[in-house]
Amino acid sequence: MKNIFVLILLVLSSSLSAQDNAGYKLPPKELADMLLAKPTPFISVNSKGDWMILRQISPYPSVEYLAQPELRIAGLRINPNNYSRSRQFLTDGLSLENIKTGIVYKIEGLPSPLHANQISWSPSEKKVAFTNYSSGRVDLYVVDVENHKAVKINKSPLNTILGGSFFWYDDQTIFYKIPLHPVSSAPKKSLMPAGPSIQESIGKKAPSRTYEDLIKSPYDESLFAFYATAQLVRNHNGMETPIGKPAIYTSLDLSPDKKYILQRIVHKPFSYLIPASGFNSFVVVTNITGQPISQIADLPSQETSPSGFDNVQDVPHDFGWRFDQPSAIIWFKPLDSGFIKHTVEYHDACYSLSAPFTGKATELFKTKMRVYDITWGNEKLALVNEGLEGKQLTQTSLFNPSTGQMEVLYARNTTDEYNNPGSPVLVKNKYDKYVIQTLDSGSKILMNNTVGGSPKGDLPFLAKFDLKTKKNEIVWRCSEGSYEYVRAVLNAEQLVILTSKETEKEVANYYVKNPALRTADRPLTHFANPYPQLDGVRKELIKYTRADGVSLSGTLYLPKGYDSKRDGPLPVFMMAYPVEYNSSSDAGQVRGTKYSFPFLYWGSPIFWVTQGYAILDDAEMPIVAADSTRKPNDDFVNQLKMNAEAAVHKLAELGVGDSTRVAVGGHSYGAFMTVNLLAHTNLFKAGIARSGAYNRSLTPFGFQAEDRTYWENPKLYFDMSPFSYADKIKTPLLLIHGEMDDNQGTFPIQSERMYNAIKGNGGTVRYVVLPYEAHGYRGMENLLHLLYEENRWLDQYVKNAKK
Repeated sequence: MKNIFVLILLVLSSSLSAQDNAGYKLPPKELADMLLAKPTPFISVNSKGDWMILRQISPYPSVEYLAQPELRIAGLRINPNNYSRSRQFLTDGLSLENIKTGIVYKIEGLPSPLHANQISWSPSEKKVAFTNYSSGRVDLYVVDVENHKAVKINKSPLNTILGGSFFWYDDQTIFYKIPLHPVSSAPKKSLMPAGPSIQESIGKKAPSRTYEDLIKSPYDESLFAFYATAQLVRNHNGMETPIGKPAIYTSLDLSPDKKYILQRIVHKPFSYLIPASGFNSFVVVTNITGQPISQIADLPSQETSPSGFDNVQDVPHDFGWRFDQPSAIIWFKPLDSGFIKHTVEYHDACYSLSAPFTGKATELFKTKMRVYDITWGNEKLALVNEGLEGKQLTQTSLFNPSTGQMEVLYARNTTDEYNNPGSPVLVKNKYDKYVIQTLDSGSKILMNNTVGGSPKGDLPFLAKFDLKTKKNEIVWRCSEGSYEYVRAVLNAEQLVILTSKETEKEVANYYVKNPALRTADRPLTHFANPYPQLDGVRKELIKYTRADGVSLSGTLYLPKGYDSKRDGPLPVFMMAYPVEYNSSSDAGQVRGTKYSFPFLYWGSPIFWVTQGYAILDDAEMPIVAADSTRKPNDDFVNQLKMNAEAAVHKLAELGVGDSTRVAVGGHSYGAFMTVNLLAHTNLFKAGIARSGAYNRSLTPFGFQAEDRTYWENPKLYFDMSPFSYADKIKTPLLLIHGEMDDNQGTFPIQSERMYNAIKGNGGTVRYVVLPYEAHGYRGMENLLHLLYEENRWLDQYVKNAKK
C-alpha cells in the first residue's frame, strides 16, 4: 500500500500548479490508504449450492477512464466505441470455489485485462457466461465449471446498451444482441443543423420528473437509433444465426418451455422528456426462430403518466411469463383509469394469455391497492404483493392459480421493520425458473429476512411461515455479538445454509451451517481486514429521543485509545439522510447494528475517526406526518431541527462530543438536509454538502417522497428550499458536485446557484466541481482530492475552530 500511495503522489504532484486551488491534492496518507484498500470479493452461488463464483471488483478507476468518449442521450450514458454503457462497475478478478470441499480454483483462459460483467449460470449450472469489455468491443465468454476454463464464444461483438444483452437457452446455446454496423459508421454531426429542435404540447398533461441526459435534437435521435438498434442472434456451439429482424429491444424474455421470446421493442417517435425505458413500444411474442406470433400491446410514451404516488398510466404494464406454466403471459392493468383517488372497490387487475396468444385474456385476480408483483410457486401457490406508496402500506396475499382464491397473509407499513416477515426463499422448478420453496407437504414456506429489525438492532433471521396459521416460526436468528444473515439456502429440507457473518472487528466471511443439527460452522472464505487503520476504533449504536418524543438512533465511532474522562469531548462529524414516515412509532424503531464491520466507501464519514473526530454515522432524521390529514413535509424544517438538536445534545451528554465543534454532512437528499440545517440552526461549525438540490422550484413535479407539485403548494417548495434562505447561511459550507451528475433533479446548476447565492450574501462557502463525475463518484484522483477537501474543511472550521 505504501508503494501505491507513493506512485499516486508522484503522478498527482506532477499536475499541481503554483495556484492554491489548482491541481489534484492528496489527503493524509491514512485516509488515502483506506480509500484505496482492495475490497473483499463479491460472490454468486448456484442453486445447487455446490459452487460459488468469487468476483473481485476495483471500484475506483482513474479519472482518465471517466473521461473516455461518452454519449448522454435518452437517459443513457453510452460508450460510442464499443456499443456498451459507460461507467460500469467491472470485475477484474474471477475464481471458482467448490462449496463442499472449500477448494478455490483459478480460472484459465480469462481475457487480459479482465473487465467482466453480467455473470450468469447456465441452466444445468455446469457453465457460467460473462461479458468482457475492451476499448473496441464487448465479447462473451463461457467458463466450464468442472474444468475451470474460460473460452470466448462469439464472433460478432455484442451490443449491451439496452436490457437483455444475452440469455441462456441450454448449455450449448446462448442468445445475444449484436450491432448492425461498425462504430465508424455512426451518424456525423453536421455543422449546419437540419433545423431547430422543436417540442410541442397540445393540451395534454405530461408531468415528468427532472431527468437528465435526454434526447435534445434530431441528431440525438439518430444517434440513439444507431446505437440502440441491434440484431438478435443465436449462438449454438459457436455458430451465430440471426433471429428475427433488427430492432431496439429493451427486454427479451424466454418462456419457461423455451418455445417463445417475449420482447419489448421501442419505436418512434422518441421522447425529449423521459428516458428510453418510457418510450413508445410494442410488446410482441415470437417463436424461438424469431418469427412473429402475436403483438400483445402497443404502449404509448410514458410522458402522459399522471403525477402523484400510486397514480399510473391507464395502460397494461409489467408484462412477463407465469413461472408455473409452460407459456402464459401475464400483465397488470388499472381499473381506476390510473388515478388512485377514484372510488372503486378494486384498483388493479392481473390478466393472463396462454399460447398461441390468439384468444381473449383471462382475468386472474383483482387487488384493492396497486399490485406490485407476483412471486410464483406452483399450480396452487403464488404470492401477490400490493400496496400504496403514498400511504406506506404493503400487503401480501396467498393466491391459488388453479381456483383463483385469494386471502391476505400479512400486511404492514413499509416502514415497519419489526414486523417484516422477510422474503420467500426461491428454488428452481422444472422450467429452470425460480419459484417459492415449500416445506412440510406444501403447508409452509421459508422466509429470509436479511435485516431482521428489532429493538436490539438488526438481527437477521430465517423462518418457516405457516400458510394456514399465518405465523412465522423462526428457525435461525443471528445471535447478539455479530451481524450474520443467510446468503443462500443450500438444502431447505435439511436446513443447510450459507451465511455472511461479521463483527465490528472482523470483516464479513462466508460460512456453511446447519441450525437444525447445530453442527460447527464451516468457514468457506478467510478474507482479511482491509482497514488495519481502524483496529481499536470503538463502535456503538446509540439511542436518544427528540423533543416531541420520537426515538432516534445512530452509529457512533470513537478513536482508538480514546477515553472521554481523560481526553475530554471531541470534535464531531455527523452524516445523515432524511426519511419520511407516516407513523411516529415506525420512525422510532431502532435501525442498524453495532456489530457490523465498518463499511468504508468514498462517501463515508468513518475515515475521520482516525483523525481524532467522534463520528455519528446514519444519524436518524425522520420526518413524520403529524396525522392522517397531513404529509411529512408539512413540518420538514422543524423536524430536521429537532433531530439535529437531539443528536448533538446526546453526544454532549455522553461526554464524547464537543457541542461547540460539530460538522454536518450529507449526499444528495442528505446534502439538501445539510444546507437546510445551516440555514435554520446555529448548531454547527461547518457543513459538507455533496451533489444536492437546493432550489425546489427546479424540481416542480415532485421530489424524493413529495408528490405534490410546485403549483399545488408553492409555499411548501419555497419553505423547504435552502436557496430561499441563502442570506441566513453564515456557517462555512463546502459544496461539492460531480460535473456530469446523472440523477433526477440534482443538476450541477443547483450547487452553482447555491454557491453564488451564499457568496452574494457574504457567507463563507467553497464550491468544488469534480471532473467527469456522475451522481456517485468513481475516479480515483477525484476521490483522493475529495477526501483532501473534506479533511481540510473539517480541520479548519471544526477541529481547530475557536470556541
